[in-house]
Amino acid sequence: MSGGDTLAVLSERHGPRYRWLLLLSVMVGTMASIMSSTIVNVAIPDMSHHFALGQERAQWVSSGFMVATTVSMLTTPWLLARYGYRRTYIAAMLLLMAGGIVGGFANEFSLVLAARVAEGLAAGVVQPIPAIIILNAFEPDKQGRASGVFGMGVVLAPALGPSIGGVLVDLFGWRSIFFMVVPFCLASIWLALKFVPITAAGGATAQRGSTLDWRGLVLGAIGTLCLLNGLVQLHGGGPTAGLLLAAAALALVGFIAWQRRMKARGAAPLMDLALFGYRSFAMGSVVAFIYGTALFGSTYLLPVYMQLALGLSPSYVGTILLPAGFVLAFTIALVGRLADRKPTRVLVSIGLALLAVSFALMVTIGLGTAIWVLVAWAILGRIGLGFILPSLNLGSMRALHKGLIPQGSSAINFLRMLGGAAGVSLCGIALEWRIAAHGDSLANPQTSAARLAAFNEVFWMLSALCALAVVAAWQLREPRPAAAPDRPQ
Repeated sequence: MSGGDTLAVLSERHGPRYRWLLLLSVMVGTMASIMSSTIVNVAIPDMSHHFALGQERAQWVSSGFMVATTVSMLTTPWLLARYGYRRTYIAAMLLLMAGGIVGGFANEFSLVLAARVAEGLAAGVVQPIPAIIILNAFEPDKQGRASGVFGMGVVLAPALGPSIGGVLVDLFGWRSIFFMVVPFCLASIWLALKFVPITAAGGATAQRGSTLDWRGLVLGAIGTLCLLNGLVQLHGGGPTAGLLLAAAALALVGFIAWQRRMKARGAAPLMDLALFGYRSFAMGSVVAFIYGTALFGSTYLLPVYMQLALGLSPSYVGTILLPAGFVLAFTIALVGRLADRKPTRVLVSIGLALLAVSFALMVTIGLGTAIWVLVAWAILGRIGLGFILPSLNLGSMRALHKGLIPQGSSAINFLRMLGGAAGVSLCGIALEWRIAAHGDSLANPQTSAARLAAFNEVFWMLSALCALAVVAAWQLREPRPAAAPDRPQ
């Protein structure tokens, strides 16, 4: 690691193409983190059988990752300011790789869960970084294009991941899917050593003086855990669920009060609440939370639905989802260019509407339905995602002061992942509840009309959530910045 690899040195060394090389470097690591979050869903039925898990415990393979990712996202601005891009990024990649290796060799479910938490912590640190780079390094009229190129590359991971993962599960079992992130992590570390600067966000020198707002982090973690456990306990009834949800609400109030106190004292809060004084960011945050709930809930639900309701094999499930993944990549590249010219609220609203329609159309699928219909509805949903992904972050954060961009990226990703973690839990609980209400059980190896009806009711729930998010999305009105940066930051 060269001590002279500052932002200015690397920019001079590589010329105008440097900003794209920097974006490529963080894109590979983000692909690894996203792959680790989605690919495990294909293996949940096989893993559940191996460890004799019920649906409630099995969903924590996904939820544990989401909780860790959500909480660690809050630390990204502090880590970048204290250690700089390169050290932060490489440390996260090493942790992600370690989680994959440990998970692949684990013989106990508790160790698998610990590995997933480690992967989630790493993913949470990495995922806010690309938006910070795009908003600092690219001119305003190129940010949409950069976001589209980045998004196109990143979605290939979840597009190809389930297909390859399904084949690996069929051939080698669930352990093999943990090792898929290793080559991506190695490649991202090599690229980081060449192109990622040692400086902090904005090109400033990393400073060791600031301390992490660990009290805010603890309050955020407690609130997140109480929220998710409270949602899980809702299914069983009793006072526990109410107590946990009340504790989550108290943690939220305490978090807000502490952040205000930190700001008033002149210290660096974990989340700068001044962000929500920007209307576009506040509305974008609402959309991000609801959108995260629907997106990650469906990412968990679809592979389970295809295997346990339609009786398809893991490799077949991956094959069905593959065309939708490629359509998503193409859509993101196209919409990325539109994001530089068209209003964010229009693009995001179109995407949410398409996503809502795709969930609603899933209820038309039956055991005798042709596979191409399932593929078509999945593609429609991915087109919707393609409208949302390159537009939402840019539209929400373009109005922010430059100094708030790292905080903004961290906060909006935190809220999206918090919605996602809640969505995974919510889908798992709603599914188990409705299956029991219809007189069936997931322990039954054979599917039934009652099971399909239960899945359909959960799809209706996701469709309604997306329709609700359109209301907030229409309030996204961001001003266009007039000035362009002179060089990558």
